[in-house]
Amino acid sequence: MSDGGRGRGRGAYYKAKYGGGGRGRGGRGGGGRVGFREEEGSLYSSQGQGRQQAGGEQQDAGGASDDGGYGAEGPASSSTGSGSDLAAALQRIDGRGYKAYKDIEGRWQMAAQQGGYCLCVDWVQGDPFASPSKCRVVLPAALAALPAQLVCSRTRRTAVCDYLTRSFGAAVAASGGDIRQQSGGWQGEKGGEMSVDKPGQHVLERTSVLILADGSVEARFTVALPARGRSVLGQWASSILLQNLPRYVHQGLQYAQQDRHALQCHVECVEDTQSLRDQLPALGLVSFLGDGSILPRKSGASDEPMAAAEAVPFRSPEALAVTVQLPNRGAVRGLGIRRGITLVVGGGFHGKSTVLEAIECGVYNKIPGDGRELIATDPCAVKIRAEDGRRVESVNISPFLSNLPFGKDTRCFQTPDASGSTSQAANIQEALEVGASTLLIDEDKVASNAMTRDARMLELVSGNREPITPFICKLPPLAALGVSCILVIGGSGQYFDVADTVICMDAYVPSDATAAARAISARHAGTGDRLPRHETYGDITPRTLASVHPRPVSAHGRDLRVKTRTLHCIQLDQEEELDLSAVEQLVEVSQTRAIADALVKLRGALAGRGGPWTGRPLTQVLDALEAEMDERGVDALAGRAKPGNLARPRRFELAAAVNRLRTAQLRQLA
Repeated sequence: MSDGGRGRGRGAYYKAKYGGGGRGRGGRGGGGRVGFREEEGSLYSSQGQGRQQAGGEQQDAGGASDDGGYGAEGPASSSTGSGSDLAAALQRIDGRGYKAYKDIEGRWQMAAQQGGYCLCVDWVQGDPFASPSKCRVVLPAALAALPAQLVCSRTRRTAVCDYLTRSFGAAVAASGGDIRQQSGGWQGEKGGEMSVDKPGQHVLERTSVLILADGSVEARFTVALPARGRSVLGQWASSILLQNLPRYVHQGLQYAQQDRHALQCHVECVEDTQSLRDQLPALGLVSFLGDGSILPRKSGASDEPMAAAEAVPFRSPEALAVTVQLPNRGAVRGLGIRRGITLVVGGGFHGKSTVLEAIECGVYNKIPGDGRELIATDPCAVKIRAEDGRRVESVNISPFLSNLPFGKDTRCFQTPDASGSTSQAANIQEALEVGASTLLIDEDKVASNAMTRDARMLELVSGNREPITPFICKLPPLAALGVSCILVIGGSGQYFDVADTVICMDAYVPSDATAAARAISARHAGTGDRLPRHETYGDITPRTLASVHPRPVSAHGRDLRVKTRTLHCIQLDQEEELDLSAVEQLVEVSQTRAIADALVKLRGALAGRGGPWTGRPLTQVLDALEAEMDERGVDALAGRAKPGNLARPRRFELAAAVNRLRTAQLRQLA
């Protein structure tokens, strides 16, 4: 999302000094504690929903909400009227100072000839170089006219909202409405672009388009209100909001204007994948890869599928084939990966990692044409890798490491700079702590010394001189606990000794190599290359999140500034960049924004003594967040704000962010 003025003129100066929302924003008024999303230019309560109920709206001396936060009915103090009233307001403020745009905050009911919907201008930027203004349109159920059968379940509603987000964004882009205009330098005309969240290949719960309880449709977007220098361009703003927007709403959101076949296919595709995933436990599977799937992607920089003419369609070997009945497609055949320990083996460049990458993304539903629509994975599957340099806080890694030099405690291990093996051990323990039931591992991305050890190395470095217990020794006890594992292995046949299933990739074609692997394992049984057995896995010690940031929550002004820079980077104030580059199942930047909001919400909830989550296990805090999202959608993470660019993250990516946050304080529970 472009901020348009970054690095240019006085706008950049004021943005750097005071934040995206303009000078003085959030520092006045009732002394409430607020958090600031710099990317959105809006402030919201760090106490979340509980603070809204207890403290009401935060207002300045004049009674108007000065922080961009608002409740269900819109801004605390705002205008209301018709579309004609909005046109008159824009004409009245034309040429005035930019802050005069504040006059259009509120709810504007459009007449039938103007679209018949309600336009909510929820927050207006204080400067043309600040983050754009936040708006919504609400179409009554009769105008949206969505058939009941399309929205009769949560899965179907999610799919329809995802489709309408794409349709609305396409309508804006088709006429160039998403392109920023700028001419004549700082004093020239600028702004005008409208932005709708842009989904990728995955169908996630989003805040961009919502279907409300009464059947109405709410779509959220941002508009960079146009200016000349720092003066209002009311006529241009009027053309955006009262001429262009009705066309976008008509084309992008009304059911009558949609490609009904494409929408139906979108919904049925998502419903089938979700049904497939829901059936995995009863089938004894942790993943399913449908025949005909296109696993490889167009490039390392694109998540779109490789052209069908270049890709080898996936086909299950007969010995591992499973047939599943889906609500729309009917019977579907594919490879079923059963619970337990599964190896994916084969030569280099034969498709092993491609298979695992498809499996790890199978926790999400896909759009039609992605190629992976018939791939579904245990929703509690977590990708594990080594992560040199990550911070580890109060994690019990003793199942994998003990007898460290100088008696360093591994039952409550902490370090600001973990090695490959210690980070891998911490990643496993942290995932299991919050409920992972399947671990996904690619040997290319793990610490080799943490995976296995041959007889000759055991002979040279043995006993207390080697503190690391290889992962292979813990696989059988993990399986006994009900935790499955899918591993890409190309360099160590020792894993044949513990595998339940072995899939061999040859020129991108899978075959069942289980019997051959077991025969090889039996032939080498007496070579002395076997590792000692471990009957028990060890302890997984629960922890509590004591705080998200050590600085006390201020009594006045901003609490914590967070900015989502990229898919894998969140900036917290000027103190810390949260690096999520090793969290590979984070697939959309909208999820990262939601995680940033969750961190602010957690900070507020843990700031005072006796808060609802104080002292509770981390897994219970994640349960509570998920319950709130189940009830209120992803908005539950954003306090009182109504952002339009969030997508729901899984609990495992939320936990990964907390665990990697260097300013967070976690403590073990007895």
